[in-house]
Amino acid sequence: MDSRYILAIDQGTSGTKAVVFDGQGHVVAQATEPLQSCFPCPGFVEQDPQGIYDSVLTAVKACLGEFQLSTARTLDTIAACGISNQRETFVLWDASGEPLCHAVVWQCKRSVAVCDRLKGSPLESEIRRRTGLLADPYFSGTKLLWLRENDSCIAQAIRAGRALFGTVDTWLLYKLTGGRSYLTDHTNASRTLLFNIDELQWDRYLLEQFGLQNMQLPEARPSSGDYGRTDFGGLLPQPIPISAMIVPPRLAKAASRPEPPRRHWAPVAQFC
Repeated sequence: MDSRYILAIDQGTSGTKAVVFDGQGHVVAQATEPLQSCFPCPGFVEQDPQGIYDSVLTAVKACLGEFQLSTARTLDTIAACGISNQRETFVLWDASGEPLCHAVVWQCKRSVAVCDRLKGSPLESEIRRRTGLLADPYFSGTKLLWLRENDSCIAQAIRAGRALFGTVDTWLLYKLTGGRSYLTDHTNASRTLLFNIDELQWDRYLLEQFGLQNMQLPEARPSSGDYGRTDFGGLLPQPIPISAMIVPPRLAKAASRPEPPRRHWAPVAQFC
C-alpha cells in the first residue's frame, strides 16, 4: 500500500472538488462543495471571493475526513497539493487580503462595449500579436478596463497601486499562504489578455494602454514548481508544499477563442 498521497484542488465555476490520489494515481478520497454565482444585472456574472475560498476549505475538510476513514492513514502522509481552477475569472484585493469587489466570472459580458470599441483599432492587432488572444469579453483584460472606467473605488485603488490582481489560482494561493505567496502560472496568466506569450511576462505596453500599469500583478511561473506551503487553515497537522498550479484547456469554441502557442506552456457588495 502507498504511504504518500497527493491532494488535488479543482476549483470550478459551479463548485470545488478536492481529491486525494495515491502514488499510482488512484483516487482514494474525494468531496465536492457547490459554489453559487450572482447576477446583479443582465449579462453580469459574479462570485463572492470569500465564498470561493470557503468552498475550497469545506471540500478539503470533507475529503480529508473520507481519506482517513477509507485508508486508516494519518494526514501527515499527504505529501503535497496542486490547484486547478476555473479559467479567466479574476479577483481584485488589497494587501490585507480583503476583496475590492466581487470576483468577475469568465461568463460575464459586461465588457462587450469595450471590445466593440477596440475592434478595428491599432490596439486590437497589438493585443492579438502579443497575447495570441482576441479582444473578447471572455478574457480578464477587457473586464478590468470596464471596472477601471465604471467603478471609482477600483480606479482609485489601481492608480494608487493598492489593487492586487489575480485569477482564481492566485487568489486561493494568497489566502492559503496568508499572503506569503503572490504567484500564478503561465497557463493562467496567458488567458488574461495582459500576458506576452513570447516573452512569458506581463506586457507593459498593454497594461499602459489599458491604464492598468500601477496594478499589482503576481509573478508568473511554470505550472510545476514551488508555490509555497499551506495547512489549509489548520486542517492539516503541518503545512505541505503547493507544487503545481494550472488551468486546464477548454476545447469548446476553440476557433473563436484561440489558445496561446503550446510551445510556451509549462510542463506538467460593500467593498468600496
